[in-house]
Amino acid sequence: MVFSFIFINFASNNQLLGMKTRIGMGFDVHRLVEGRDLWLGGIKIDHALGLLGHSDADVLIHAVCDAILGAANMRDIGYHFPDNSKEFENIDSKILLRKTVALVREKGYEIGNIDSTICAERPKLNPHIPEMQRVMAQVMGIDPDDVSIKATTTERLGFTGREEGISAYAVALLTKE
Repeated sequence: MVFSFIFINFASNNQLLGMKTRIGMGFDVHRLVEGRDLWLGGIKIDHALGLLGHSDADVLIHAVCDAILGAANMRDIGYHFPDNSKEFENIDSKILLRKTVALVREKGYEIGNIDSTICAERPKLNPHIPEMQRVMAQVMGIDPDDVSIKATTTERLGFTGREEGISAYAVALLTKE
């Protein structure tokens, strides 16, 4: 009976034990090109190609920023950090992530956890995931255990399968007391 009350209260008020929770989803994609470094999850990965973008084009961090902003109902990364602004040209995406977290904290939210997936044929990303988790967690001021990063291929299908680009998906859970 108590469980039913808690579940009904959570479902109707989006709150559990006095804590408001919000979920956001993010997605990003960038083209692979010669002459650029490959930045994913805040770390530089050795690869013949890098991602093209106004910033360092870190698709994972960009997807995470969009998920965080979406959960707080604060629009998207392009709204806050426009890709036609000189201020953000070639910027390290870790700076954008830090600023994003500060924006949602100003609204009273804290990050519960992040779950993300990077889609790339190459390079193999699994060896880099623990370092990505550590770096991103440090930037966000959360525990590395609260940053899930998975890597997959698209079985050689689509632009990712043809190694024309890399995409990333992310979901963020925010809490507010």
